[in-house]
Amino acid sequence: MESFSLILAIVVVTALAFDFTNGFHDTANAMATTISTGAMRPKIAVAMSAVLNLVGAFLSVEVANTISKGLVDESGIQPEVIFAALVGAILWNLLTWLVGLPSSSSHALMGGLIGATIASAGVGAVHGDALVTKVLIPAIAAPIVAGLAAMLATRLTYTLGKKADGKAAAKGYRAGQIASAGLVSLAHGTNDAQKTMGIITLALVAGGSLAPDSDPPTWVILSAGLAIALGTYLGGWRIIRTMGKGLTDLQPQQGFAAQTSAATVILASSHLGFSLSTTHSVSGSVMGAGLGRKGGVVRWSTATRMFIAWGLTLPAAALVGAVAEWVTGFGAWGTGFVAAFLIGSSAWIWKLSRREVVDHTNVNGTEEPGVVTAAIAAVTPPPAGPADELAATLPAPAVPAASADAAAPRAGV
Repeated sequence: MESFSLILAIVVVTALAFDFTNGFHDTANAMATTISTGAMRPKIAVAMSAVLNLVGAFLSVEVANTISKGLVDESGIQPEVIFAALVGAILWNLLTWLVGLPSSSSHALMGGLIGATIASAGVGAVHGDALVTKVLIPAIAAPIVAGLAAMLATRLTYTLGKKADGKAAAKGYRAGQIASAGLVSLAHGTNDAQKTMGIITLALVAGGSLAPDSDPPTWVILSAGLAIALGTYLGGWRIIRTMGKGLTDLQPQQGFAAQTSAATVILASSHLGFSLSTTHSVSGSVMGAGLGRKGGVVRWSTATRMFIAWGLTLPAAALVGAVAEWVTGFGAWGTGFVAAFLIGSSAWIWKLSRREVVDHTNVNGTEEPGVVTAAIAAVTPPPAGPADELAATLPAPAVPAASADAAAPRAGV
């Protein structure tokens, strides 16, 4: 076991706290479509996802090495810098969870790390080529590739299933959806759990507890896997509702196509060491599956809010990380102030979330309609039913004069 200073212990605990928020923030990536289509019960779905996230954490360390060795210069990093980076990532995760937006935990982490590193060691300490090739390009390409694959897969499944028995086909697709959801969970563990492994490894190197260019120790892999699994089991119900019902309405065929496409993209990126956002991949595949079904729609108001959040993630987390690093530069009291601010802000966000509780009992409820949708619904007359159509063909009944006199209000009353 490596020797630990107090600040290094604080960094490790904070990194595992981030990993925990990553778990409940990104559970939606694996299980939202399975839950929304009724293929699995919510609590069972998140339990299965938690186990497979833990297993996936042991399958590879390529992404962890990208974080710990490739993104920033190890020689210019101190443990306080990594602590500041984690503060920015955790706060962004909690804020987007509060409003139910599936943003990228990965980009929040990397944004915080970039901002804190620049504040501490300057722009030169960030490896721009690695940032572009292994972070920014995959961030743009992943949702597009996953979306196109899901759209084509959805159309193919509906074409092949035209002559199949309806009940048997639905049952088969539900089984396939459960299997593909498990694959996404496994892929999530191989990609997202490794990011925390990389951060802890980077902290150990910066603190002198590990030699440069070291792979993550076994205890780091195990602790990161357990933290993300625990967060996954508790379930990020707010984001699950947005992903499962807020973007589009999915049938089992679409859910199967979306999850299979996303899992393929995530596993391929993990093998290549790309620090991919599983949120971007799954969101893109869900939208692609929604467009792939004839008559399917995507709720672009929700999608637009997601795109805005994606664009803000890196700079917002970087700004918070930079400010936190500046404060920790004042010494022990500065680090203590940042830690207290993180704890207090987290508690405040949790308290706000209790005003409208979302859990496994109401996760399949629909979101409130947008302003445009509500306005259109308000001015559009309801469709005429059979009784209305019949009444329109009959002559209006004559009103007796006595009845008309009786209906009129009397003066003086």
